[in-house]
Amino acid sequence: MGLKQITHGSTEYQKMLQLRNEVLRMPLGLTFTEEELLKEKNDILIGAFDEDRILGCCMLTAINEKTIKLRQMAVQKSQQGKGIGEALLNFTENIARDKGYTILIMHARSPAIGFYEKMGYNIVGEQFTEVSISHYFMKKNL
Repeated sequence: MGLKQITHGSTEYQKMLQLRNEVLRMPLGLTFTEEELLKEKNDILIGAFDEDRILGCCMLTAINEKTIKLRQMAVQKSQQGKGIGEALLNFTENIARDKGYTILIMHARSPAIGFYEKMGYNIVGEQFTEVSISHYFMKKNL
């Protein structure tokens, strides 16, 4: 498995969009808007690949000079539980550190809380609803 940054608009980015759509959006009856996708040009896009096949992905969005937000973490359903999410998250944290960020935040879906806690993230505040499902604000000092 190879981990790498993805260029917005590339073939790899199209594979990333398809994975995010299948895992995160379609189950909720949601789609991406052109406006949402344009905003991603400034994000750090990350993918896990086996040859040309995307296994998992996520992105980082800068909040300020110290804080960056993890978004759109997704792993192929058939590949979940095989360490891909953990490898992706470690790689992503290293990129954030290398770029000078000291805090990583996210809105984590409730079923994923245990995974993120195992990776050192802490829940901050109360449960809230986003895109029609339960989430928690989570944070980790890098």
